[in-house]
Amino acid sequence: MIAPLSPEILEQPRLIAMRGGLGCIPNLQLAGVHAGIKKRKRDLALIAFDGPHVCASVITTNEIKAAPLEVSADHLAQYGDRMRALVCNSGCANACTGGRGTRDAHATARQAAALLKIEPGQVIVASTGVIGVPLQMDRISKGLEHAVALLETGGKAAFDAADAIMTTDRVPKLAAYAFYDGAKRYVVGGIAKGSGMIAPNMATMLAFLATDAPMSRASLQAHLSRCTQDTFNMISVDGDMSTNDAVYAFAPAGTGEAPANFTHALRQVCLDLAKAMVADGEGATKALEFAVAGARDGSQARRIALAVINSNLVKTALFGEDPNWGRVIAAAGSAQAGMDANSWSLWLNEKLWVETGAIEVLSEAEAHAELEESRIVIRLDLGLGEASATAWGCDLSRDYVRINASYRT
Repeated sequence: MIAPLSPEILEQPRLIAMRGGLGCIPNLQLAGVHAGIKKRKRDLALIAFDGPHVCASVITTNEIKAAPLEVSADHLAQYGDRMRALVCNSGCANACTGGRGTRDAHATARQAAALLKIEPGQVIVASTGVIGVPLQMDRISKGLEHAVALLETGGKAAFDAADAIMTTDRVPKLAAYAFYDGAKRYVVGGIAKGSGMIAPNMATMLAFLATDAPMSRASLQAHLSRCTQDTFNMISVDGDMSTNDAVYAFAPAGTGEAPANFTHALRQVCLDLAKAMVADGEGATKALEFAVAGARDGSQARRIALAVINSNLVKTALFGEDPNWGRVIAAAGSAQAGMDANSWSLWLNEKLWVETGAIEVLSEAEAHAELEESRIVIRLDLGLGEASATAWGCDLSRDYVRINASYRT
């Protein structure tokens, strides 16, 4: 396993934030259209590259995988060094649909390839939405024809594509950063969807990333695997894992390593998209950043951070603005990662909340006032070493129950 990036490394490069996500990447076109899978909203996105691109992926570890993931894995095994397009529909997951689902995923790739004059194996297919429902292929077919006709470059096209892949998301998610390798300027950009069913163990959402920096597929895969560990794999909305979702990253086909600073730009794009997902969590009213410091090693820090952001009791306390720090400590201890009951201290929005020895420093009224903010930062110092990790989550509100109680209807 590749180690997560250290904070010291992450502070080195100068990145230039850009607007437009994938629309900032030259040599690709996008479209987002309404194919009719949903009643009114855009529901089909198409990304097309001008030339062969290498493609790296990380996909859900759920034992039940949707047909698009299986078909795309086959395509990558054969054409991973010369991919040309990606098709994604929302509104239907094409998961648990048996042989028909596989045939429909292949048919989607074939039609996109015919319209773009490429090979079917050069197309990634992705789906998101309700499980157990077959794709309406007549609508997919017409939607693809519409999308190919509307392909264009730029931020508006990227916004439309990001809008088309949303399910219960409230807002499209886009991010892009430029960086320099000597005098040469490159860009990394991405779009993503994710609002519920999110507890990635790579990955429970969709994210599509690209760069204009040439590199080998092996190099791109190594960087993507590394960056997902402390971004997408460190977020949680509800602790559930999807059958469908994945991250796909594309780069112009090359033979060597990625340019210097590429990994920093890629990580920042991933982090922005990951944090946007928890901020847009289903029914969420608050975003939580939970940092673990003073750990013996990175594994201990990560296990404790994930245990806390996945705790429903922590999430509901956050929603109620209840300064119940005992829930945080109980969740941390439940990770069984080797905490010392007598060495930890807890911070709330950079104010010492509970000091070593479980001595409460902030009054209940002071802590409650801090929890009224929409963005909360809690830091747990274990007092055991120098390692650290950060995870991101959100509260669990009444609206989350309402949304998921009627997801299909």
